[in-house]
Amino acid sequence: MRLAILIALSLFAATAEAQLQDRSESAPEVDATAGLVDEDEDLLPTTNYAFNPIQAKNDLKVGKFYAKRGSYRAAAGRFLEATKWNPLYAEAHWRLGEAREALGQGPQALDAYLAYLSLDPKGKQAKHVRERVVELERDKEHLPLAAEDASSAATDTQP
Repeated sequence: MRLAILIALSLFAATAEAQLQDRSESAPEVDATAGLVDEDEDLLPTTNYAFNPIQAKNDLKVGKFYAKRGSYRAAAGRFLEATKWNPLYAEAHWRLGEAREALGQGPQALDAYLAYLSLDPKGKQAKHVRERVVELERDKEHLPLAAEDASSAATDTQP
């Protein structure tokens, strides 16, 4: 009886192995990457900015929190978001300029300050911002030679 079971199992194993080989030989090759999606696709910005002063105010509030903590990169990101939600939000432009200046991003800070002055030329911070603009423009004029070459090359390539 045991011998009969062993013979049956060995025949079954041989038949199953032969069937697997037939299937693998006749199966079409499938591209392993077909249907896969870029794993970073969900990280791409998909926000459609429409005028939303409430969201802009919330982003400004969170940005102030980050700035108090000394996290100027996070603060600048929030202030930039606030300017996208409400492009006429002068305080967001001013705060963005301060955060970018703290990060050492002089040209971007200058742009933000100029946007603030164009929106609110007689605002509370206007005098201070004008002083910062003069200082940043003076710094821009006294760039090291390598930085001047890089900035002139960048302007030469733009139409």
